[in-house]
Amino acid sequence: MTNVTDTASLGGPARPSGRRGSRRLALIIVAILAVIAVVLTGGAFAYAKQFEGKALPGTTVLGQDVAGKTPEEIAALVTERAEGVTVTVTAGEETHEVPLADLGVSVDAEGTARAAVEHDESFTGVLASSWSGERAVAPLVTVDEAAVTAYATGLVPADETEPVDAQVVFDEETEEWSAVPGTDGRGIDPQPLLDAVNQQAASLESFSVEQPIEQIAPAITTEEAEGTLGEITALLEQPMSIQGPEGETHEISSERRSSWLSVAPDETGQALAVTVDEDAVREWVAERAEKDSVEVKDGIEQVDAEGTTVKVVAEKEDGLEVTNTEAVADEVIASLTGTTPLEAAFETQTVEAKVEKVDAPTEEETDTTDPANAPTGEKWIDVDLTAKTVTAYVGSTPVWGPRSMVDGKEGYETVTGSYEIYLRYDMQDMTNASRYPVGHEKYYYTEDVPWVQYFHNGYGFHGAPWRSSFGYSGSHGCINMPPHEAKWLYDWASIGTRVEVHY
Repeated sequence: MTNVTDTASLGGPARPSGRRGSRRLALIIVAILAVIAVVLTGGAFAYAKQFEGKALPGTTVLGQDVAGKTPEEIAALVTERAEGVTVTVTAGEETHEVPLADLGVSVDAEGTARAAVEHDESFTGVLASSWSGERAVAPLVTVDEAAVTAYATGLVPADETEPVDAQVVFDEETEEWSAVPGTDGRGIDPQPLLDAVNQQAASLESFSVEQPIEQIAPAITTEEAEGTLGEITALLEQPMSIQGPEGETHEISSERRSSWLSVAPDETGQALAVTVDEDAVREWVAERAEKDSVEVKDGIEQVDAEGTTVKVVAEKEDGLEVTNTEAVADEVIASLTGTTPLEAAFETQTVEAKVEKVDAPTEEETDTTDPANAPTGEKWIDVDLTAKTVTAYVGSTPVWGPRSMVDGKEGYETVTGSYEIYLRYDMQDMTNASRYPVGHEKYYYTEDVPWVQYFHNGYGFHGAPWRSSFGYSGSHGCINMPPHEAKWLYDWASIGTRVEVHY
């Protein structure tokens, strides 16, 4: 029987088996890698820590590497660069060096700096940025286009900026129309400067721009004004007249037509427009129609107690009324806005007058003062040059008079007709110095004449304290009355009171 002895059991060295050796080697490698990882991780964290709050590697602003720079350093860089930028603007024959700020360009240096340092601060982010290449950050720039436009407009000389439109004007002294020529201006289309600033301002590099100054024609040219002048000339040369009553013709003069016309730019401002003052036309036509009209005048006849006419105080006169004033005005306006000759005519109708029967004054003087029995109607004054009396009426009833008076002597006869009191003085100095010089046999000057009421030019009622009797012709044309009676008439009458003077 053979005996085999175990070496291990005999105390000799033991040899590892193959599996156990491989495991040990793997553990050794892992340990080594762990040590390396610890070293690398610590270094990466340290590397990332130094870029905290700063620009990462590869970051550029305006072409400059700003890696590791703080926001303040980057903002200072951007500000310095922006302040050094100028724009050379050539306008016409002048060249201007302009800072960006004067063109309305603003640079946000702080905002640009914040964008440059903004990143993922983890060590993996830092490591990734180190291998990713350049990261360019553009400056934050804004352009105020209104400011650019204003600067461009200001390049035009002040005395050449605006074109002047041609005009058509009327000279009131010479009564002539004329065309005033228009003049060109100079102006700028700001688009070239706008485009250049928008495209190049963000680079914060100086640049040059050609900004043309152009001739600008007026909106209303001299030729257009001369054409309008021709239209006005045609309007003034065409016949314009209005036929009045009884074949009378009213020509409308070119001077009057000119006063109704005006020329101004139309609503678009691109052309001249001739306008007519319609209110002035209608006012003139109405005045012309009023002159052609005849005011109706009712007659007045004094009758006795039996109703028999004893005197005609005022003859009745039929009136004449124009009935188509507005239509004629429309025709005039239409003619002034075209080239059709005016041949208008006033149409009229008769207004029949009436005869008012009034009580004839009796020889016994009347003085109605009782308000309870006062008559009603229009106040008027009867002046009888035959009887040399003045009587006050209310309607058809005599309320005061007849009172004796003195009328105009031969050569100074008192006027006859229908009038109204238009001017009154409680006392006035009277003279005819405007007709006769001092010393002339007909010259007179009388002070303190009382209770004066004028009814036609220099003819009127007034007190005559220098006279001791009345009832004859002896004045210079006025109706002289005893002062107390002149005062009664003054107190009773008023401006506008009707006066009938007759024989």
